[in-house]
Amino acid sequence: MENTPHKAGFVNIIGNPNVGKSTLMNAFVGERLSIITSKAQTTRHRILGIVNGDDFQMLLSDTPGIIKPAYQLQESMMDFVKSAFDDADVLLYIVELGEKELKDEAFFSKITNSKIPVLLLINKIDKGDEILLKEAMGLWQEKVPNAEIFAISALENFGVTEVFKRIIDLLPQSPAFYPKDQLTDKPERFFVNETIREKILMHYKKEIPYSVEIETEEFFEDEDIIRIRAVIMVERDSQKGIIIGHKGEAIKRIGVESRKDLEKFFGKQIHLETYVKVNKNWRNNDRQLRRFGYNG
Repeated sequence: MENTPHKAGFVNIIGNPNVGKSTLMNAFVGERLSIITSKAQTTRHRILGIVNGDDFQMLLSDTPGIIKPAYQLQESMMDFVKSAFDDADVLLYIVELGEKELKDEAFFSKITNSKIPVLLLINKIDKGDEILLKEAMGLWQEKVPNAEIFAISALENFGVTEVFKRIIDLLPQSPAFYPKDQLTDKPERFFVNETIREKILMHYKKEIPYSVEIETEEFFEDEDIIRIRAVIMVERDSQKGIIIGHKGEAIKRIGVESRKDLEKFFGKQIHLETYVKVNKNWRNNDRQLRRFGYNG
């Protein structure tokens, strides 16, 4: 039997906030790599998940939802999206059923003029009927004539396999970019940070989640336990009080829920300590943004 040539390439996922990019990526990777909440802008970094097969390696990049930048941090988040066009072999453009346009016209023309294959995925089809789907297929075929269109439900895992197979068809012949036993190129601390931030997104309202950054200061792994010390950075003293909550109850809940998720992810017992620090105005400070990986 002939050896199948090995394929490898970068598959970059773009779309408006909350269309299901992270859900799809997790369905592909089979691991909970990027955070999923119902609030916009949860994926600030381009998280890279890696799916390996005997004769392929698919490198998945989940960009932040496309937004009009309001301050420096968001400008930097948008640079991650722009870079999605630079190194992709395949673009996945995700819309949800009922959506009619991409929020940013400049990005839209980039997609329609893309020289690389574009797969347009109409997601959340479990939320509608056949008539709606037919309309959507027609609309997007007209708007993005260069795309192949797939109807999927990432959450229900419907149509995902077909998309996956098609991506593998389109990947260029290439050796693997990363060792085959490696799931992601992000260090463990990144997942600790994202897990804690996800809990903060779920439990606090208004601007609090967007004024927060997490930094894992210590990560010590023994055979049967991982000891982690993480700092929750806020911009103002008043936010520190809100994060901690009455008698420390709010931060305790964040710690307990994060620990459960991290134990599942790492498959080990976790000892997690969380602290809250005030770091004034970090979102508009270049040096701070660089420190948190936003500005290259």
